[in-house]
Amino acid sequence: MPTPKLNIRSGHPDFLDLDWSRSVTEWDPDRLVDLPTGIHRHEIVFVPYLRDIYAVKEMSLELARHEWQMLRGLRDRDASVVEPVGIVERPWIPPDEEGAGAVITRYLDYTFSYRELIEGGGFGPRRNQMLDAFANLLVELHLLGAFWGDCSLSNVLYRYDAEALQVTMVDAETVSLHDRLTEGQRTEDLHLMIENVAGGMADIAASQDIEVDAGDLALGDDIALRYEGLWHELTRDEEIRRDETYKIHDRVERLNAMGFEVEDVEIVPGAEGESRLRLRLKVGGRRFHAHRLYELARVEATERQARQILSDLHYHHAKQGTDSPAGKAVAAVQWRVNVFEPLLVRIEQAMGPSGNPVQGYADFLHHRYLLAEQAGRDIETEEAFEDWLVSGRPGYPLS
Repeated sequence: MPTPKLNIRSGHPDFLDLDWSRSVTEWDPDRLVDLPTGIHRHEIVFVPYLRDIYAVKEMSLELARHEWQMLRGLRDRDASVVEPVGIVERPWIPPDEEGAGAVITRYLDYTFSYRELIEGGGFGPRRNQMLDAFANLLVELHLLGAFWGDCSLSNVLYRYDAEALQVTMVDAETVSLHDRLTEGQRTEDLHLMIENVAGGMADIAASQDIEVDAGDLALGDDIALRYEGLWHELTRDEEIRRDETYKIHDRVERLNAMGFEVEDVEIVPGAEGESRLRLRLKVGGRRFHAHRLYELARVEATERQARQILSDLHYHHAKQGTDSPAGKAVAAVQWRVNVFEPLLVRIEQAMGPSGNPVQGYADFLHHRYLLAEQAGRDIETEEAFEDWLVSGRPGYPLS
């Protein structure tokens, strides 16, 4: 049996039990799981292990090495991209042939493709959420210096994120990383996205034998408009008076509320010299609240899920009247141990193995808020939880 070269990151299986002497298309089906992949150019299979499921994608050696490096670079910049786990090289196959290389990534739990939400020829009730999420991802990548080069709906996966959706890039074959993108690179990526989205919608219409309408073909233009609005908000310079420095804190807090990390604040003289200042912010990835929740509870969550769950921590802080930094630190530990972790276990038991308990926690908090609003008073957690279960564990209404 030929011996492959495997480079696997720590904390994952060694994958030596897989038959690398054969193409993934020839692997034993009993060793694989069938999961949706969407449209793709290369062979992809999914392999379950004790703790996680892994995607194995075959391609040429040069392309595999490039994607491996881009995925690692994107993760280092904290981009919303699948986790790269390993690269496999098959030296007995010519390097320019398919299968000479393979990239292994960790499968994202609770995700789905955009096709699974399509109703007829359009996006149905979650249309706006999907377009916003896609625009947010493209803005995030561009802020981090990533030129996508093949931006399309087929190269991402969606998952529920409290009342919204989150998008994760799963294909980095055409990505290039830079310190900062030029206006030309951003414009080119937007034009490619518009073309790819229109083509993807036309392909879906053809496969379903339905008429494709102008609205579907213009989805890319809709995403571009949302992108431009968000890009302006995140990157615009702002002039302030020297006695208005509080606006720096306000601006940073607004961006944090949107989920974006602010990596650097630059203050330079404004147009009126000494009398005014010009504020420039360097904005990073969109994981502000997710990082905060992970620091507190070691729980991985999407950004809006984390923001909603952290609101529960603030709710308990307010009930206890905790003001001092030390008191807040102690209250955070008490909340995690006495409230968050036990309730998360109960939600996981109620939802079963196929449910997403973190999303369930966010759903429950929204339900508790609605009950309190209707009653005009605080609703205790236990009372709200029992009502949530009896009501069928409702989630967020579609908007």
